[in-house]
Amino acid sequence: MGNILYYFLPAILFSFYFEYTGQEIAVFFAACLSIIPLAGIMGEATDNLSGYVGEKVGGLLNATFGNATELLITLFALKAGLFSVVKASIAGSILGNILLVLGLSILVGGIKNGIQSFDRVHVTNQTSLMFLSVIALIIPAVFFHNQAGYALREFSLLVAVILFVIYFLGLFFSMRRQDVVCEITETSGRWSKRKSLILLGLSTILIAVESEFLVSGIEPVTQTLGWSEFFIGIIIIPVIGNAAEHFAAVLMAFKNKMDLAFEIAIGSSTQIALLVTPILIFISFLLGTPMTIEFNYYEIVAVGLAVIIAQFISLDGESNWLEGCLLLGAYAIVGFGFYLV
Repeated sequence: MGNILYYFLPAILFSFYFEYTGQEIAVFFAACLSIIPLAGIMGEATDNLSGYVGEKVGGLLNATFGNATELLITLFALKAGLFSVVKASIAGSILGNILLVLGLSILVGGIKNGIQSFDRVHVTNQTSLMFLSVIALIIPAVFFHNQAGYALREFSLLVAVILFVIYFLGLFFSMRRQDVVCEITETSGRWSKRKSLILLGLSTILIAVESEFLVSGIEPVTQTLGWSEFFIGIIIIPVIGNAAEHFAAVLMAFKNKMDLAFEIAIGSSTQIALLVTPILIFISFLLGTPMTIEFNYYEIVAVGLAVIIAQFISLDGESNWLEGCLLLGAYAIVGFGFYLV
């Protein structure tokens, strides 16, 4: 990871330089490149910490700090009033975790280890929670279509509270189940707890700074390159923000630890839908600019289909490289569709 940071260090330095000199488009792309190694360091730090706390808690830890990047970016977008970017990044992050991250993990793990098994009951519980989030997306779009009044804002806040409570109920249920027996990976002893925590904190601070730079460059990029805020939110930001999940989940699948890989990928999607989304809605109300939970039909259909295919993949408790290719193919179809729409 030190080598990765070495090669990307110029991007981090240039992002500060471009911000200082007011080169907004350059700031956007430099910030995108800077977040990738920082998210990788965050992923490796949480990977090391997971060796000390067990597989289930380790997966939760990876998912939480993997989503920290996404949360920080969307918080700055929310502050800037870019609601379309925030909503698109929420949908894009769910799609990215379920289709791209999980697909890469299953593909790499399948090629390296053949058919891999995982805790089918736990993954099914996670996808069931995701179905609740799909319901939460569909109802506002159907019941409050093109209505931006008080009722929709009130309903959005109520749904946010319900999702928030359901998330912690699901977390409580998951933690009460018997932990899957696992061995500490050989990488867990490479960094001490103290070093892992320090690097985790430092990478989080730098990601917050780079996230602000990235958001400040969105408007100039849309005006100059013709990219829509919708495309940036649903594809670009989630790919950058999910770099930690890419690193950690694929690594665990490569080491034949599919329970942890599924926990990171599916768990991250669950957190985005049931925890990050309510938090963003709560914060928007506190800022005095309420964001509703009404998503467009493109986002709803894509997320709903992604959850369904994840449910089918997890039915037999086994995965293989072909299933990984199916998920990646689905993500490619969705991605091209969002680019051309």
